[in-house]
Amino acid sequence: MTPMVQADRVCKSYGALQVLRGVSLEVGRGEVTCLIGPSGSGKSTFLRCINHLERVDAGRLYVDGTLVGYEERGDKLHELHPRVAARQRRDIGMVFQHFNLFPHRTALENVAEAPIQVKKVRKADAVERARALLDQVGLGDKADAYPAQLSGGQQQRVAIARALAMDPKLMLFDEPTSALDPELVGEVLAVMKKLAADGMTMVVVTHEMGFAREVADRLVFMDGGVVVESGDPREVMSTPTHERTRAFLSNLL
Repeated sequence: MTPMVQADRVCKSYGALQVLRGVSLEVGRGEVTCLIGPSGSGKSTFLRCINHLERVDAGRLYVDGTLVGYEERGDKLHELHPRVAARQRRDIGMVFQHFNLFPHRTALENVAEAPIQVKKVRKADAVERARALLDQVGLGDKADAYPAQLSGGQQQRVAIARALAMDPKLMLFDEPTSALDPELVGEVLAVMKKLAADGMTMVVVTHEMGFAREVADRLVFMDGGVVVESGDPREVMSTPTHERTRAFLSNLL
């Protein structure tokens, strides 16, 4: 079966700074993969390459068997027109560290906006679906609240509902709890655990090792722009095979 995500020797540089140096990994359908590693290891950049928010310099990235951001002509890659790339991106939900909600729109309007504007869904249908999604993330009673009236954890749950409103086949989470007060982390992780239990394919950049141990199918440790170690989360955490992984986890666990 075709993996949901397939990265083949992906490279990315910013000038002389080489951030990704040949990253290869696969994420199966319905799997949860957690990416861990020190700051600057390339985790977030790799995540952004998956939905072509960042261009890759070399290698190839496929989502659901389709090459992301480019088309192959002979042995050369040609970048897709931004409009075509944006159509690809519809199928990939992304939740950022900072919630990026529209401050002048209610929670309900934030969730319903993209289906109406991008997918041309009838407003009544989009609103009905948005209400159901807010219920799903435990915020059915906050539909008419503006972001400034919500806690950080509530705003992040609205952001998750907003991503789900596009019916994605894949969800990307870029350190979704790192901007939250510690007591609000659990409510966001609970929503993510439910998504995983429902079979959503997820790639999560995180420092929440308890979540990774409990929910992830695969734990990937990155450092210096490469995958250093990858495997079952419990095995990687208890008996890492690489010295760099051991050093990182000893500071974390």
